[in-house]
Amino acid sequence: MLTGRDRSEAKQGLQSLAGRVRLINFTQELACQYCRETELLLKDVAELSELVDLTVFNLQIDKAEAAAYRVDRVPATVVAGEKDHGIRFYGIPAGYEFASLLDAMRDVARGSADLAPASRAALAGLADPIHLQVFVTPT
Repeated sequence: MLTGRDRSEAKQGLQSLAGRVRLINFTQELACQYCRETELLLKDVAELSELVDLTVFNLQIDKAEAAAYRVDRVPATVVAGEKDHGIRFYGIPAGYEFASLLDAMRDVARGSADLAPASRAALAGLADPIHLQVFVTPT
């Protein structure tokens, strides 16, 4: 799925991984636009670094794993390091989202995100868990 240039740039970006990254792909064979392409893209990414592991589950068959990762639609990609921080990509992480996927991989490998001290302080002051969703569209 990755072009030669994209592969080269992604490989260079993944050289700075500070630890292991687990990509967990949830897919299914029928009635899923971009499931096949997402799996192929993630396989390409996993081949770029020995620190990246890819596991593929079928949403319809692997129900226990889907429940454990709180995934209920496909294609879905869980990006986890030593810990699952709740990072999920729904849809194919291509185009503009590909850079976000690589950034998320670097963050989970490091175990933290690049946040300003003021942002860290504001988040530390939250009393209740929050559910944050970011929607991306090129339009």
